[in-house]
Amino acid sequence: MSMDLGWTEEQMAIRDAIDRKCRKYGDSYWLDRDRDGRFPEEFVKDIAEDGWLGIAMPEEFGGAGLGLTEACIMMQTITQSGAGYTGGGGVHINIFGPSPIVAYGTTEQKQRMLPPLIRGEDRCCFGVTEPNAGLDTSSIETRAEWDGEKYIVNGRKMWTSTAQTANKILLLARTTPRDQADKPTGGMSLFYTDLDRNYVDVQRIEKMGRKAVDSNAVFIDGLPVSKDDLIGEEGKGFKYILHGMNAERILIGAETVGFGRAGLRKAVEYAKERVVFGRPIGMNQGIQHPLADAWAQLEAANLMCFQAAKLYDAGKPCGAEANAAKYLAAEAGFKACERAVLTHGGMGYAKEFHVERYFREIFLARIAPVSREMILNYIGEHVLGLPKSY
Repeated sequence: MSMDLGWTEEQMAIRDAIDRKCRKYGDSYWLDRDRDGRFPEEFVKDIAEDGWLGIAMPEEFGGAGLGLTEACIMMQTITQSGAGYTGGGGVHINIFGPSPIVAYGTTEQKQRMLPPLIRGEDRCCFGVTEPNAGLDTSSIETRAEWDGEKYIVNGRKMWTSTAQTANKILLLARTTPRDQADKPTGGMSLFYTDLDRNYVDVQRIEKMGRKAVDSNAVFIDGLPVSKDDLIGEEGKGFKYILHGMNAERILIGAETVGFGRAGLRKAVEYAKERVVFGRPIGMNQGIQHPLADAWAQLEAANLMCFQAAKLYDAGKPCGAEANAAKYLAAEAGFKACERAVLTHGGMGYAKEFHVERYFREIFLARIAPVSREMILNYIGEHVLGLPKSY
């Protein structure tokens, strides 16, 4: 049903291996997780078992040493199976979240931090977004102050996924106040450290979808952090965080295309089987054309995702393509899942047909990790050469 992108035998083998694992977790498993909100531990353990969490991590630290393209194939296969963002969100942070450690960490840090992540023994959450900062990362207020022996961190983080079960946090904090830094994005430092519950209060945020992958408000009060847990140089944390952003946008784009395909598949199956006025509703162009349009838009978005991944893996600039991939995938995926609900009519509103869950979850792609409007700002300024608008 999807276009042939000329993947290698190895890449096809990755897709098939992940697909076999996903088949063990059917629609009822993911519906149960949506109802009870329990983290999909057995699924994540299954994925971690064969080293898949390290698909894009260096081989010398236990990873597979493959590229973003292979990571996209893996994550797209997960979401496309019907696991959606519940399955994808359970493993997503481990795939490219640690990339600043790979790029800027010392050999000692990589040896200490990466193997337990790849084995699934450590679970990392991402502490960047804050209540008073949002998309303006330069306005973060969380402070890490040196007391002569260690850093002491105080502050708040928002929308921190998997913090209920994480034991590690990749944390961005100010080591120099904004008004004393050489530029607004200066003076921030990046740490990878223990999420010590003696100093950290994690409060779950009830939300629209992806109930089983927790999102949290995190309150940090006097968290001690060793100098050994500082990644790279003090004050350069914003630059380090940016390193992983293109990869994350491309990865989310590929995941969202997969999820949109899951919705489209459900819609097509229903349109073939549902008979109204003596004929299957899929015979009606009012049903058929919106689904055909959704297929075309998903495939176009997918081409942009894998073009961006190809550029990233080749070490070439890919900011425009990464942003466009995330934007196009979010719009196409949302449309596909919306049309899946509409194709089912009243039953699309019923949980037992799964598409209402898809619709609630996929809305997230239009909001996070960067809004549609900020992507269009980026393209307007950096691609079209228009003046900065914000």
